[in-house]
Amino acid sequence: MQERIEASDTDAPNTSDKSNRRDFLVKGSAVASGIGASALHVPAVHSAEAAAANSELVRIGIVGLGGRGSGALNDNLTINDNVQLVATADVDPAKHEGILPRLKKTYGDKIAVDAGKNFVGLDAYKRILDDPEIDLVLMTTPPGFRPKYVLEAVQAGKHVFAEKPSCVDPAGYRTCLVAHELAKQSGTAIVTGTQYRRQVNYMEAIQKIHEGAIGDIINMTARYCSTGIWYRARKEGMTDTQYQVYNWMHFIWLSGDQIAEQAVHNVDVMNWVMGGPPEQAYAGGGRFTRPDDSEMWDNMSVDFTYPGDRQVSFKCRQIRGTQSEVGNRIYGSNGTATILGSNGGAMIYDKDGNEVWSMKGNIQAAYKQEHKDLVDSIRAGEPIVELKQTADSSMTAVLGRMAAYTGQKVDWKFATEESELDLFPESLSFDNDLPEPSFAVPGQTKLT
Repeated sequence: MQERIEASDTDAPNTSDKSNRRDFLVKGSAVASGIGASALHVPAVHSAEAAAANSELVRIGIVGLGGRGSGALNDNLTINDNVQLVATADVDPAKHEGILPRLKKTYGDKIAVDAGKNFVGLDAYKRILDDPEIDLVLMTTPPGFRPKYVLEAVQAGKHVFAEKPSCVDPAGYRTCLVAHELAKQSGTAIVTGTQYRRQVNYMEAIQKIHEGAIGDIINMTARYCSTGIWYRARKEGMTDTQYQVYNWMHFIWLSGDQIAEQAVHNVDVMNWVMGGPPEQAYAGGGRFTRPDDSEMWDNMSVDFTYPGDRQVSFKCRQIRGTQSEVGNRIYGSNGTATILGSNGGAMIYDKDGNEVWSMKGNIQAAYKQEHKDLVDSIRAGEPIVELKQTADSSMTAVLGRMAAYTGQKVDWKFATEESELDLFPESLSFDNDLPEPSFAVPGQTKLT
C-alpha cells in the first residue's frame, strides 16, 4: 500500500478556461430546499442539446480498478464510440500497473491516462472529482464506500456509473436517496450495475408478468446459491485498514455480506416483479465454512412480506461442494414464470404447466447496454437517474440481513427511517486500528 495523496501532492487544475469546454457541460443548477446541508453545494453540471452533443467526447475517470472496475471499463469502452479513459484512482498502485497496459493494447487511443492522472490512496477519488475535464466517473470500489463517493460525485457535477449494491446499511441508504434527488435536480446521470434491468429476456418476462400473463402475482421464490467466494489472506505488515480493504468481501462494513454484495441481483428482481420494496423481513441462517476472521455468514434464508400479504421466499448460500441454483420463480393465479440467472433464459407456463413463452438470455449484452444507455442519455441531455431503485433493492438486502443477524422481524419503515445502523468507521486511514472482526449471533446481536 502507498500513502494517500493529499491535495498538496498534485497541482490544482486551472478551471478558468475550461468551464465552457463542451456544450453539454455548461448548465448551472439551483438546488431545491429539503436536500440537507451536506448536499447544498452543486457546481455547474452537464447539459445538452441532443443534436449538438451526439458526437461529443465523453471523458471517463474510474475509482476502483478491481475485477468489476476492469469489467465496467471494458463494457463502456467496447460499446461506446468517442469515449476516453483519462484518469484512475485506487488504493493499490499495482492495480494501475496491471490494468492500463492491457487496456491500451486493446483500446488504443481510448486510453489516454497521463502519468500524473493515476491517483493512489484512500482520498484518491477526490482527485478524480476535482478534475473539470472528467465528465463521467465509474464508481467500482468496495460497496461500503459507494454512498459517500456517489453523493460527492453528484455534488462535483459528474455523471456516475455506480456498481451494485448502492449501500450496505440504513445510513448509506439515506445518503443514496439524497444523491438521487440531487442528481435529478442538477441534471447528472446515475446508472447502476443491475444489468438484469437491461437484459432483454428479463425485461420481456417481467413486462408480460405485469401485463397479466400469469394472472395475479401470489408469491415468489428467489435463489442465489453458489459454491464459494474468494478470500485473501493477510499479508505481512498490513495494517487493519489495509487488510480489510484488501480482503473487503469478508468485512460487513465493506461488502454488506453475500445477500447485499452478490445476491442483490435476485433481490432487485424481487422488487421489480413486486413493484417496490417489502414491508417486513423474517430470517435465519448462519456460518459453517468461513475463515476465522471473516465476518460473513455462508447461508441466509429470508421470508419477505410485500404489500398485499404476498410472500417471497429468498435464499442465498456460498458453501463449496453444494448444489448451485441462481434464479427466480414467480407464482400467479393463472400460471408461473421462471427467470434464471446469467444466460439461463426465461419461461412462462400456463396453470397446466405448458410452456407458452420463452426467451434466451444474454448477460454480456446487458452488461454493455447499461453503459450505452448511460452515455447516450448524457449526450441526449436526458440523463438517466436510477439510483433510488437500486438503493431500494440494496436496502431490501440489508433488511433481510438485519432480520437474520438479530433473529427479529424487521419492518421496512423501521430500517429506513429509524435505524441508527451505520457500519462505516468513524475515522478511517491506512494507519487505523479497527475493531476485532466478529460475526453476528442471533439473540445476541441487537437490532439498532
